[in-house]
Amino acid sequence: MSAHIDPTKERFAQFRENARAGAIHMLNLLRLRERASYPDGRAASGAEAYAAYGRESAAVFARLGGRVVWQGEFELMLIGPEHERWDLCFIAEYPSVAAFVEMIRDPVYREAVKHRQAAVEDSRLIRLRPRTPGRHFGESG
Repeated sequence: MSAHIDPTKERFAQFRENARAGAIHMLNLLRLRERASYPDGRAASGAEAYAAYGRESAAVFARLGGRVVWQGEFELMLIGPEHERWDLCFIAEYPSVAAFVEMIRDPVYREAVKHRQAAVEDSRLIRLRPRTPGRHFGESG
């Protein structure tokens, strides 16, 4: 099983190319390492390293209009690979693709992301177009 931690250059290019107007939601599913894997060997848990990422990137995230719009706690994989479990599940909203790209390129964020890379064992980052929910499954308002 291969881990997914950072986007490939090709996927990030696809992300940037689809710069439609409006907000984007990013579904984050993260499995953290028991012990963070820092290149310099410093000791921290995956949770501690991810918390450092959150603290150090918070000002950039907020300045660009980002906010967490949903957060949940993983309980059980009802449909899907039984081996998958997620320590953190949340949706972050950005006002635009450009805001997300600007965050990724920000020097403060680029320094903070080293904590994320040390913390994460595996992840999924899924871009979504926000929609108004309907009254039934598969229906939008």
